Amino acid sequence: MYIENMLAFVAVAELKSVSAAAASLNHLQSNMTAKIKKIESHYQRQLFLRSARGMELTPEGEKLYKQFKRIILLWEETEQEMQQRELKLRIGTMQSAVGTNIAEAFANLYRKYPALSVALKTGTTETMENELLQGHIDLAYTIGKSDRAQLTYKPIGTEEMVLAGKNIGSSANLIQALQGKTQLILSKDCLYASILERICVANGIKQDPKTEVGVFETLLQLSSLGMGVTLISKTIARQFGVTDYFELPPGDRYIEKYLVTRQNYELSPLERQFVEISHFI
Repeated sequence: MYIENMLAFVAVAELKSVSAAAASLNHLQSNMTAKIKKIESHYQRQLFLRSARGMELTPEGEKLYKQFKRIILLWEETEQEMQQRELKLRIGTMQSAVGTNIAEAFANLYRKYPALSVALKTGTTETMENELLQGHIDLAYTIGKSDRAQLTYKPIGTEEMVLAGKNIGSSANLIQALQGKTQLILSKDCLYASILERICVANGIKQDPKTEVGVFETLLQLSSLGMGVTLISKTIARQFGVTDYFELPPGDRYIEKYLVTRQNYELSPLERQFVEISHFI
């Protein structure tokens, strides 16, 4: 059982698609299919079922997936130790997405590698994309994307968005929640600002002047004082103790999250460890 086969199995399980997994690993689709068949033959079990949602793991496949993930993580740690690569991470994330997952991942790695050097940059999605293209960071977590040809975007889930503001939770509908309210945004280039604008245009809501607030904590404080409304993720709202928020209609509520790298960039063993233990994927 080769590590390449395990990586192929895990990629198909996570992406729910043989073709998408092949693209992510730079393999031919036929080779990926052969690897999966070889694993099923080895264990004499059906590990995947095809459905409308793609390649779904069977109960036996779920067991194997968990085991392979453990083996791959141990292998990545071994690669890092034996290759003696520089213990350096250069990571970017949206300011609003810095949470306990990333902090715990750093703590875990610092325990293993006391000499670890970390460069962490925060900003808007657009800022993170620019930092990647300029070579200042090597991977970034973003909410939403700009679809730049020089970057590779790997979906890692969705984020539920809400509107936060004083007494906004009692609003009868989206128009009442937004009409005549100052919009608080991190910057004019912030993805959240463009989402808010799109929502207002789609619903015929007149937009008042926007107020740029460069610090996320200050933005939440101003919204709680009634100085405007802001768009944030529900995860971040709970993290900062925000309980007064308005849930968006289903069509506007969810936005994709991504792990972004430069095109054809290959993660180092240390970077792969970070991605695994930060639980974003």
